[in-house]
Amino acid sequence: MFNKIILIGNLTRDPEMRYTPQGTSVCSFDLAVSRKYKQADDMKEEVMFIKIAVFGKQADTCGQYLNKGSNVLVEGRLQQSRWETEDGQKRSRHEVVAQSVRFLSRKQETAPVSSPDSNMSAPPDEFTDIEPF
Repeated sequence: MFNKIILIGNLTRDPEMRYTPQGTSVCSFDLAVSRKYKQADDMKEEVMFIKIAVFGKQADTCGQYLNKGSNVLVEGRLQQSRWETEDGQKRSRHEVVAQSVRFLSRKQETAPVSSPDSNMSAPPDEFTDIEPF
């Protein structure tokens, strides 16, 4: 059997961190994945919202660096969760258990080259013999 899924999308909200009783980090987030298609002469867009769960060190990294709107590539496996509510109704949902999450860059935004709020400076294009490193 083979169960592998690859998705590229944007986070719909900030990720949530939690921990298993054994202390393993778990990061959960929802991913919006869209596809465009042509129907007659109109362009249509279909959007799916998919729950993602990441475990371990990668969960810590996702929780620290991702936020709403982040663009990511997720590779993992599809899993179905089943449970019963207090009133006896059976429920289920599908989610992706991520084995790999890659952070993708956002579209280039128009921003000033230097901003007064930024304490970071860009690295030099090249080094000279005068510089000690």
